[in-house]
Amino acid sequence: MERKRALKTILMVAFVLFFIIMMARAIIGAYTLTPTSTAEDLKGLPLWQIPFVYIWDYVQHGWVCLGFAFTVSGLFAEFIPKSFMLKYMSSGKPIAYLIAMLIAPLFCVCSCTMVPLFSGLIIAGGGIGPALTFLLAAPANNLLADIVTIQVLGWQIALADIVAAGISAVVIGFLVSKTPWGRKFDQKSQKTPEQIASVELVKLPVDERLWSALKFGGYLAKRIIPAFVVGLVAVSYFQAFFPSELVKTYLTGAMGVVYAAILAGPLYTPTLIEVAMGKALVNLGMTPGATVAWLMGQPYDIPNALSTYRIVGWKIVIIYSLLAFTAAVFSGLIYSLLIGGI
Repeated sequence: MERKRALKTILMVAFVLFFIIMMARAIIGAYTLTPTSTAEDLKGLPLWQIPFVYIWDYVQHGWVCLGFAFTVSGLFAEFIPKSFMLKYMSSGKPIAYLIAMLIAPLFCVCSCTMVPLFSGLIIAGGGIGPALTFLLAAPANNLLADIVTIQVLGWQIALADIVAAGISAVVIGFLVSKTPWGRKFDQKSQKTPEQIASVELVKLPVDERLWSALKFGGYLAKRIIPAFVVGLVAVSYFQAFFPSELVKTYLTGAMGVVYAAILAGPLYTPTLIEVAMGKALVNLGMTPGATVAWLMGQPYDIPNALSTYRIVGWKIVIIYSLLAFTAAVFSGLIYSLLIGGI
């Protein structure tokens, strides 16, 4: 039995190390992890071939990046103590917002995953401010999306998105907690330190925890990849046939930032699809500032809002959605100015 456990552990560690080494090798060797197909490449193909060529191109370049991201997401979700997170996010101290901002990207990959976790934090006694920071930080700034964004859109756009999304999540969570509705909600859901301390993580053997981490990574892959493939099909046709004149007209300049922020929320795209769609729009002429606003639109998407209102009510949802939209616009405009004008 012990030999089987040891062999199982070795195989799982080898699996994890494989993706870490392959990812490091790709970065050091400047190997592109993104598809290289252009609009010109796709336009000349029969309609039915376009998505197959584009998806195969993506698979050839992106399998290392995706495998690494899903694996590491599972490890973070399993090995970061949840009792620690709940304890410190339940506090009204400023450090709670920082912890929420830093930990949120490690625990989820899209807003559909965030809402149950957000609900769990509220039930466990988390304050509305830190819990909202947790909810808002991850959809626009999660581990999986950040890794893919760096590879697809470049580290400058990814860094701008990471910084802007993190700061915005903290500011929005803090502001909402100071509203009458936020204070009222906190009074209703407040728990004692003894109740919060009762949330403990069951200690399991290392091999079981590794297996749980890899299973969670697989669970994320099963949830995301089918939608991602559907999104890539749409992106392939979008890149091949969408008029670049429309992008250059409406997704450039100051108003382009506003339009990108408007589209990004209601036009819900599961994690990774917004990155692929963003790349297609960039190829067609969308400016960097509009791209940042586009990437930050996930926290106020319609499915997220409809799910969250059942937990905190419409007033809080409307407030944080308006603040998130404003943050997306300002972030896009500021980034445009920083890189040399709108």
